[in-house]
Amino acid sequence: MPDKTMPEKTLPENTMPDRTKVGVGLFLLSEGNFFLILLITYVYFHSMPGDGPSASSSLNPMHTLVFSICLFLSSATIHLAGRSFKLGKRRAVSGWLALTVALGAIFLCGQVREYLGLFAHGVSINTNLFGSTFFTLTGFHGLHVLIGLFALAALLGIAMSGRLGEIKPSGFEAVSMYWHFVDAVWVVIFTVVYLWPLVA
Repeated sequence: MPDKTMPEKTLPENTMPDRTKVGVGLFLLSEGNFFLILLITYVYFHSMPGDGPSASSSLNPMHTLVFSICLFLSSATIHLAGRSFKLGKRRAVSGWLALTVALGAIFLCGQVREYLGLFAHGVSINTNLFGSTFFTLTGFHGLHVLIGLFALAALLGIAMSGRLGEIKPSGFEAVSMYWHFVDAVWVVIFTVVYLWPLVA
């Protein structure tokens, strides 16, 4: 009598989720929650009247917009770098990664310059609630940008040395995911911290 036991079905290998991207996705989810808490804290204390410097009296949205645009543009350049990576175009990957690093560095330098200007006017993390929440929120984001720049610089170094094939696609996509996350968070921070006081 023939065995009617059905063979066990297995999922094709390419349908299994990539562990690297899943891990980075979960990490970004946790970081997103942390940024959300910081934003809620900032908004809460911003709504409370207090003495001393405030966002409307201390920040220059147009000045910040200049170096923020560099960060926003870097989302496009990292996307183009990823597309070139899939096509195996080493020079294009190196070029787009170098431009992404440059744009991110300009943003970070702009943020440092903004901090120095605030310090010169007596605004620091210890000044009042605005200073505490502002520097905590934007400083934490700046740290993420710095970490992202190190990761991008590592990819750039490998690509420029002619060892593009050593970079795993999942690794490249993980760095790209992280950088897009950093950009998206800054869109929200810029809107809440710099633009909201203009209309509130």
